[in-house]
Amino acid sequence: MPVPLAPYPTPPAPFTPPAPNAGAQSQLVCSGCRNLLMYPAGATSVCCAVCSTVTAVPAPGTEMAQLVCGGCHTLLMYIRGATSVQCSCCHTVNLAMEANQVAHVNCGSCRMLLMYQYGARSVKCAVCSFVTSVGASSGAEQKPSN
Repeated sequence: MPVPLAPYPTPPAPFTPPAPNAGAQSQLVCSGCRNLLMYPAGATSVCCAVCSTVTAVPAPGTEMAQLVCGGCHTLLMYIRGATSVQCSCCHTVNLAMEANQVAHVNCGSCRMLLMYQYGARSVKCAVCSFVTSVGASSGAEQKPSN
C-alpha cells in the first residue's frame, strides 16, 4: 500500500525590519502635572490625558538636561544651555550649571561629597555645616562655620 507524502512546508516569509522612525516615539514631562508623556515623532505639542495641559515639544535635535529642584526635589528637565529653571511644582528658581561649571570636593569634616560652582573659594556642607576651603589652597585652610 503506498504511503501518502506530506507536502513540504512553505518557507517562512523573510523578516523585514520596520522602516527607520516608523512608529518612533519620544517622551517629555508634562508641564502641568509632571507625568511622563509619550508622543509620536513629528508631533509639535502633546495634550496630557491626566490634566489636559498642552506641552510644546522641543525642536528636533534640541539637547535636554536634568536637575533636581532644590525646593521640592522634583526631577526637572530643561533645554541644555539654560542658566536657570523654575520648578512648576514649588516655583523655586534653580541655577542650572553645565558639568564644566561645577567642581567637587569632600567635606573636611564628615567627608560627604560636595558640589560647588567652579571658582568658589569655599563650600559649606549641608550635612554638618563645616566650611571647606577650595581653590588654590585646596584643603589647607578649613574651618567650622558659625
